[in-house]
Amino acid sequence: MLLQRLTVCSKIPKQTKVCCFFKRSLMQGWAHGTSFAHRSELRQAKRIVVKLGSAVVTRGDECGLALGRLASIVEQVAMLQNQGREMMIVTSGAVAFGKQRLRHEILLSQSVRQALHTGHNQLKDMSLPVLEARACAAAGQSGLMALYEAMFTQYSTCTAQVLVTNLDFHDDQKRQNLNSTLQELLRMNIVPIINTNDAVVPPPEPNSDLQGVNVISIKDNDSLAARLAVEMKADLLIALSDVEGLYNSPPGTDDAKLIDIFYPGDQQSITYGTKSRVGIGGMEAKVKAALWALQGGTSVVIANGTHPKVTGHVITDIVEGKKVGTFFSEIKPAGATVEQQTEMARNSGRTLASLHPDQRSEIICQLAELLTERKDEILAANKMDVELAVTAEHMPPAMLKRLSLSPAKLNSLAIGLRQIAVAAQDSVGRVLRRTRVAHNLELEQITVPIGVLLVIFEARPDCLPQVAALAIASGNALLLKGGKEAANTNRVLHQLTQEALSIHGVTDAVQLVSTREEVEDLCRLDKLIDLIIPRGSSQLVRDIQHAAKGIPVLGHSEGVCHVYVDVDASADKVLNIVRDSKCDYPAACNAMETLLIHRDFLRTPLFDQIIDTLRTERVKIHAGPRFASYLTFSPSEAKSLRTEYGDLECCVEVVDSMHEAVDHIHKYGSSHTDVIITENEDTAEQFLQQVDSACVFWNASSRFADGYRFGLGAEVGISTARIHARGPVGLEGLLTTKWVLRGEGHTAADFSEQGTMKYLHENLPVSLPLASHRDSN
Repeated sequence: MLLQRLTVCSKIPKQTKVCCFFKRSLMQGWAHGTSFAHRSELRQAKRIVVKLGSAVVTRGDECGLALGRLASIVEQVAMLQNQGREMMIVTSGAVAFGKQRLRHEILLSQSVRQALHTGHNQLKDMSLPVLEARACAAAGQSGLMALYEAMFTQYSTCTAQVLVTNLDFHDDQKRQNLNSTLQELLRMNIVPIINTNDAVVPPPEPNSDLQGVNVISIKDNDSLAARLAVEMKADLLIALSDVEGLYNSPPGTDDAKLIDIFYPGDQQSITYGTKSRVGIGGMEAKVKAALWALQGGTSVVIANGTHPKVTGHVITDIVEGKKVGTFFSEIKPAGATVEQQTEMARNSGRTLASLHPDQRSEIICQLAELLTERKDEILAANKMDVELAVTAEHMPPAMLKRLSLSPAKLNSLAIGLRQIAVAAQDSVGRVLRRTRVAHNLELEQITVPIGVLLVIFEARPDCLPQVAALAIASGNALLLKGGKEAANTNRVLHQLTQEALSIHGVTDAVQLVSTREEVEDLCRLDKLIDLIIPRGSSQLVRDIQHAAKGIPVLGHSEGVCHVYVDVDASADKVLNIVRDSKCDYPAACNAMETLLIHRDFLRTPLFDQIIDTLRTERVKIHAGPRFASYLTFSPSEAKSLRTEYGDLECCVEVVDSMHEAVDHIHKYGSSHTDVIITENEDTAEQFLQQVDSACVFWNASSRFADGYRFGLGAEVGISTARIHARGPVGLEGLLTTKWVLRGEGHTAADFSEQGTMKYLHENLPVSLPLASHRDSN
């Protein structure tokens, strides 16, 4: 319809025809729908234009193509094409490819002529003439296309070359023919590869035609890609360049920050730098072209296509909605971005850490009071979440139980928070070590917060006030990402947390991420977040450990906990511990998953009692391979000895000795919690020393691996790591240390070998006033 309407342009004076056409073209863009508002919606993109800038396609020497980089891009485009999407490529590279060919031909020609002229093979220095760009383009177009065709053939994908100039868009008939050709190619599942016909185009002109988003002409591949995207009603335009995206100031400057989402109204806040090493555009031209496409109804992402670590998946990541490059959006959210939230939390967290311990305790006590005073408000929000979960019929009973809050649960939470408030009195600024290095030179090691914590938790709203209280007590800033199943409850609990923080002016120290940020995107904020703590299923923990880039993750991916029944075990203790370890809370990470029984107990009354106890509790038993070999009719054999069932199921296996039990635990366990039941003290001590797990118990249920039961007040999780915190992590695990040196004008020269000052290294008592207390007084 657009092309029919635009036939009237032929009657319009030439000077106004272009402007009128672009205004109508803009209207046509709106007709095919508005752009996507959020990154997550990019998965729905059906028709996609990929623009490859000169810096992406060419090598660093600007002579020849970056073949490896180009091959990975072709692979991604072919994959998306084979998924049923309609892909188009706007490419540079003809000039660089032609320059390579012409240089080779000129050198060869000169060498032959000189050899004939001199009559011998000693060649003089040869200088290359300046190669004209249009000639290079003419020489390179065919080779560039042949290369694309060869690469796409590997994926059974057909391509077609389309060369255009600005004049092709000014002439209605040519434009109509171009549109028809591209539509037909897409219909036949062919990838059009489009480029400006640089062999005939005039030299580039200043950017005077890009001053407004309503007017754009084809003067570089940025404007060509934007023009085609709107003409062809594309859903998404991906512009790949040699920078990560759009920065608020030139990349490389001290204050330059990558802009995740760019809105049309933010143009005045951008300072543009110089153009890339190749190409005739620049970031300013890219932004103006992107905004023109955006207002035409096409979403735009500008990203880096040259980085060796991301080039192989940059296009697919963008289409999957991952946080890559700069996403252009017309809809600006009311709240702060997650980056802004993190900055706010860090700044407020530093103030929190500088408060007197009594002030931090007061905040936590206030939060505990609010949990009981405003329980009706909390329970009403929680009721909404539970009802939505029940209606959806997708939540397992165990998760539904974790989602539900009750007055008793809130009272228990309040008691735990008051315990944390007491512990907060002696946390930040505690002197661990004090040494007099020399006369009037004292060195202290003191506890300090880690920085900014990111805690990701699933449908467990009671986690929010617990973790918030621990973060406040340890002076850490906190970023919370809760499961959507508990969105209403989390919102109310976060409001109460901020209300408590406000009494000392640190409201922003705890932030709740309520935007559409994917967990994987949050894990990439390595410059903003210091520690990630996942609270949820083993799958969640594994996903976060895999996604975290440069950020430590505190947690455990699995809780394959063992209980070993030794030959000297007490029958009463065995039955109580086995029942509690498996049946008290089967979904917990500290629940027993494998029961190891000494071989001498087979076919004894105690063995029968153990099996009867488990069956009475409706526990499904899976036989380990050795246990199954002793039975004529065995239970279902365990598929794996490393399984975390998380339900009323467990594996039973037989071992010959305590040492064999230890070997089994080391081979199949997850270093979480392991238990021995025995009356033999020597055997127990050997087990406790040899088992390399975060928690090792003697004659106690595995369910004791819990922060509350350890007297920590609360825990942020259980860590199976071997550095920093291990086991249930409470307040102490959220602290690190720093060294403070106090002198009186001492210099390094004082300690040279020729110097007279003597190292004392005299250890001093640490019961002197704490550093933080000294500062606050």
